[in-house]
Parts: sequence; structure tokens; C-alpha cells
Amino acid sequence: MSEHPFRFAVEVHGPLEGRTWADTVRELESLGYSTLFVPDHFDEGLGPIAAMASAAVLSSTLNVGALVFDCDYRHPAVLARELAAIDLLSEGRLEVGVGAGWKKLDYDRSGIPMDKPKVRVDRMIEHTKVLKALFADEAPVNFAGEHYRITDLPGSPRPHTPGGPPFIIGGGQPRVLRFAGQVADIVGVNASIHSGEIDTEAAHDAMPERIDEKVGWLREGAGARFDDIEINAWLSVAEITDDTAGFAKVMGDLFSADPDDVLASPLTLIGSQSECADRLRTRRERWGYSYTVIPGDKARDFAPLVAALTGK
Repeated sequence: MSEHPFRFAVEVHGPLEGRTWADTVRELESLGYSTLFVPDHFDEGLGPIAAMASAAVLSSTLNVGALVFDCDYRHPAVLARELAAIDLLSEGRLEVGVGAGWKKLDYDRSGIPMDKPKVRVDRMIEHTKVLKALFADEAPVNFAGEHYRITDLPGSPRPHTPGGPPFIIGGGQPRVLRFAGQVADIVGVNASIHSGEIDTEAAHDAMPERIDEKVGWLREGAGARFDDIEINAWLSVAEITDDTAGFAKVMGDLFSADPDDVLASPLTLIGSQSECADRLRTRRERWGYSYTVIPGDKARDFAPLVAALTGK
């Protein structure tokens, strides 16, 4: 397995405490983070497209993206135009995150129907194919699927990145991870959230033996391109602490999990700076994780670790 260099992103819902949005963006850039991500949930912070566009304008090196756009909320012809504009105006600093949707509360509150997982994944696959075609093709795009029909639609404006910006697809089930392996540049190997909310079952699905299986599905889909894929970890728990065992016990009790498994899960990062650095090196060697997403309220705490592992 080839090793990708470490890089780090921050997911923020809005300005950091006591800061303006402009100050937040510039501070994250100065701390050495590679990417600013925003969520795509109706109850979490700024609208993603406006937040991404403004962050791109306020910075000169930060990549921007949504982690991830729920394909049920926007038609791909509409989303492609907005994203191509952000990639063009930022001169290639866009990362395109797409997903099939998982948060039941979003659907309940918005009135958007939450179809069965198979239908949502079918739709996400078609959505991704339409986006990629509109980004990549100079000629007008035609597409005939079960969920989308596109007829002689030009991809306009043209993105700055030749062939289109990089795609991030995250998931925890075989079909999504195999598809991601076929088409994505960055893959989030995540827990599967069957219930529509982060619960004990989802926490158990993030434990090391389950991640072994998930990376296997990704490898099956990717084939020869596996080593070219960046593997991304969205941290559900992140804490710099000198009481590693105590914190892990609290989390283990909360989710009925072995504290050692909690510490080893690639979707948590708990410990001193040196312990966290060692954990990230171990995860890269075992699974290939190199791209870590830090929660926004922990961005300053983890900045020394980011500098130590990226040289920034």
C-alpha cells in the first residue's frame, strides 16, 4: 500500500466562538488545515453553497467542500452549475462531496421523502454520474436514468480543474464503498448509520474489525486504482487529553464498547499529541487513512498535531 501524505480538514457549522466568519476562515488557513468543510443538514449552520463560496474568496490556499451534499436535496443539473462556479472562482480549490443521505431528522422536518436505502443509493449513483459528466464533457450531456434525465445540457460554466474537481464519497456499506472505489478520488470509510441517527449500533460499526471489512469492500471496487485513493476519516470524537484511559472509558460506557476499541477506531482521535500522532500513523499503515476531518470546536487544540504531521 502506498502512503499518502497526511492532510487535515476542519468541519465547521459557522464562525468559531468569538470570531467572525472571515476571521474563522483565515485562522483555519493560518493553522495549516488543507480544507474547510461544511455539513449539509437543515439544522446545522450556514447554507453550504454560500459558506463554501465565501470561504474560497476569504482564503488563498484552503480547499472548500461540503461533507457531504445529500443528493436528495438538489437536482444534479442545478448543483453542477453552482459547484463549477465555485471551482472556477477559487481556481481549483473545490472538493465535491456527495452522499445518499442518512439523517432522518432532515427528511422529517423538510418533508422530503426518505426512500429506502437502495433507492437513495441508486439516486446518488446517478447523481454522481451526471455531475461528473457535466464537469468533464465539453459537448452537451445526455443522460437517461431511473431518477434523472438530462438532454443536450452543456456543462456551464466550465470548472477550473481539468476534467472536474475531485470527488469525495463516504459510506459504510458494501455497495456504496465499491462504487466509491470505482469513481471517487477521496473515500470516507465510515460507520453505517441504519437508524438515521448516531447511536450505539453506529458506534459499534466504527470499530477496527468492521473497518477491516469496509476497506476490503473499497479495495474490491477500486481494483488497480486503490493506491491512488485518499481515505478520509470524519472524526465523531476528537480530544487532546492527558487522561486517555479515563476519556476512553467514558466513551466506552456511553456506547457499550471496549475502551481499547474506542481508542483504535479510526473515527475517533483521543490522547496526547504524541499518542494521536502515533494512532494516525498506525491507521495509515493498517487501512490507508491519511485525510482526517477535525470537528470545528477542536481545530485549535489539534493545530500543533497538524503542524507536526504536515510540516506547516
